[in-house]
Amino acid sequence: MSETRHVIRAVRGDEWAKVKELRIAALHDPAAPVAFLESVEEAQGQPDEFWQGRAGGASHGRASRQFVAEAADGTWDGSVTVLVEEGGTTDFFDQGVERTQGHLVGVFVRTEQRGTGLTEALFASALEWAWGLEEPVVERVRLFVHEDNARAAAFYRRYGFEPSGTVVPMPGNTGAKELEYVFQRPTGV
Repeated sequence: MSETRHVIRAVRGDEWAKVKELRIAALHDPAAPVAFLESVEEAQGQPDEFWQGRAGGASHGRASRQFVAEAADGTWDGSVTVLVEEGGTTDFFDQGVERTQGHLVGVFVRTEQRGTGLTEALFASALEWAWGLEEPVVERVRLFVHEDNARAAAFYRRYGFEPSGTVVPMPGNTGAKELEYVFQRPTGV
């Protein structure tokens, strides 16, 4: 495994153009149809205000945080976003949220950076942020993986996420299934 030097950090609100560029790169990935709920055309059709709001919302506050892997030359080579689902609310799948939890979305690392430890570094920063939130604390972090995305599922299991047994239909494709994986808050954190 060759380690590449990157800084893992939260996006800043004014970095919307880079947020957009990385998302469109992710949507061009061959795994995008089973990894993301958006098409390249949908993303490219969004106005600048959409991307400005996305970057701004993921740069501060408690609701969400987007982490990026920035190379020395300023290139963004990967990203993950944590959405906070507060207990007593309804989630993306219209299911009741029983406990406050994080929800990882938008996991992407450029092909040439896969296997270098970058995804692990992004996940470590995302979980550290989630565990650091004050009351109500995040009790667990979850993510969903398409039933046909074996590569991603294998990484999530290696990292420590465990299948919960929850299966939901993939939004927009009720014939496909999304599998929930969870990472429980470590004791003493």
